[in-house]
Amino acid sequence: MTLSVSTLKLLNKLFPQPAHPLNMAQDGTKSTAQWQMERGGETLRYFLQAVSEKELFQDRTVLDMGCGPGGKTCYYGTRGVKKVVGLDLLPDFIAEAQALAEQEGLGERVDFVAADATAMPFADETFDVIIANDFMEHVGNPEGALREAHRVLRKGGRLYVNFPPYYHPYGAHLSDAIAIPWVHRFFSEETLIQAYKDLVRAYPDGEKRIAFRFSKDEKGQEYLSYVNGMTIERFEKILQKTPYLKVAYYREAPLRDFLAPLSKNPSLREYLVRMVVVILEKK
Repeated sequence: MTLSVSTLKLLNKLFPQPAHPLNMAQDGTKSTAQWQMERGGETLRYFLQAVSEKELFQDRTVLDMGCGPGGKTCYYGTRGVKKVVGLDLLPDFIAEAQALAEQEGLGERVDFVAADATAMPFADETFDVIIANDFMEHVGNPEGALREAHRVLRKGGRLYVNFPPYYHPYGAHLSDAIAIPWVHRFFSEETLIQAYKDLVRAYPDGEKRIAFRFSKDEKGQEYLSYVNGMTIERFEKILQKTPYLKVAYYREAPLRDFLAPLSKNPSLREYLVRMVVVILEKK
């Protein structure tokens, strides 16, 4: 074990472990899908500062991009939609999502599809609303996903995007085991990977967590593949390349209200913004 890995693991003991759905599922408290459904309203709170829930859902055909195990999709299915479809790349998530929808009696209004967000199996102009909640920081080809979202949106339809920027305190998405805020600014990716492996390997689902978060490149080097390093600056550049989608609303929500002035500082905003919130409209 290297000194940097030992140091990270020692420091990690000083920080209280944040609540995390993977750990709740492991403890038998509730499944990740159940946790998602219970907090489905939380996934909308930034959007509801700009639009009403009725405008979002009432009699709408909705796509939930990056639905995961389907809890938030099922929540959306209870909000007056005509139809909501959850899309995710992983078949295991889709199976869990379908089981939850049946359990909740939502089978007629909620459906799930396993597919790549850059090549969706839907006809042009299928959806009134697309929600991409905590999706943009994970997708391998965000530009391609936006092009596909534009294709399957009806004219005048809206794409609702929110994501925590990469340099958010827990932007490395390792907080199920590593509780140190901004840890990815203080330690190398190699150190993060080894420390995370050491911390979760003894868990019943430890190997599954490891496989889910890390991959190897063509040289055999492991890297954080669960996140794509999406910063505010990178997302702004992507938006500049998508003139076919009009920005109807944009907000950078600070970590805390009292940090709002500092979060507008160009040198600090990547670290002090909690959520980037954007509503895009098809022209």
